[in-house]
Amino acid sequence: MSAARPPLDDCNWIKKLMSSNKSLAGRIALVTGASRGIGKAVALALASEGAHVILTARTAGALETVDDEIRSMGGSATIMQLDLKKGDRVDAVGPTIFPRWGRLDILVANAGVLGPLSPLSHVTSDSWDYVMGVNLEANWRLIRSLDPLMKLSDAGRAVFVTSGAATGRHAYWGPYAISKAALDALARSWAAELVNTNVRVNIINPGAVATALRAKAFPGEKPETLPTPAMIAPAIVELCKPSTTSNGITFDAREQLAEMGKTVPMADEA
Repeated sequence: MSAARPPLDDCNWIKKLMSSNKSLAGRIALVTGASRGIGKAVALALASEGAHVILTARTAGALETVDDEIRSMGGSATIMQLDLKKGDRVDAVGPTIFPRWGRLDILVANAGVLGPLSPLSHVTSDSWDYVMGVNLEANWRLIRSLDPLMKLSDAGRAVFVTSGAATGRHAYWGPYAISKAALDALARSWAAELVNTNVRVNIINPGAVATALRAKAFPGEKPETLPTPAMIAPAIVELCKPSTTSNGITFDAREQLAEMGKTVPMADEA
């Protein structure tokens, strides 16, 4: 029998998976898409390691729930409502952070949208612009806005969340696959530019995880057969630590967890 699968948003599960040495105490982290799914789980995990987490997403109410959960764990967070489709708001993130904290230690670029699953010839220009705007342009704008702040950190760490779809091998995933492939190139280019600084940039593929985006892409799939975001979060947090020296590398979350000595339990299928 496989290990029991915890609830999707289980603070106790986060505490169980993460270390107790507060390895990120005093670090300032920003997580995009922090209101649910992988982003929320990573925000909780970062907070459990001692980081102060700047929570960003479109929905203030959902962010307040995450903030409450972080505080119930003894952590600290700041809510920053942010619509990644609004370029001027994304451009303002760095100038908003600097007066209060003077730097940024961690960026987890997690937010993303699926877009249409259809032949490329059927994709409308509005759908194309929407997917590219959120998955690619917003991250480029974040880099422009946050690059100076991350260079002010003694060990800036950025992690971009990619997808296996970025290979482009699957039919009908065009906009999403292309946006993720471009995101990978964007992250690697930034990493190359930062090789002589204290900042390290890496990419992680979480694989199949029980998220809303996954359910939209695979509506017939049983979510209880998949790892929860909380199970994957430690692999992302590990890349946020000052001890991480890799740069411009794409990691597989399950392989990363195995190297950390952590297993990803799965539920038995009915």
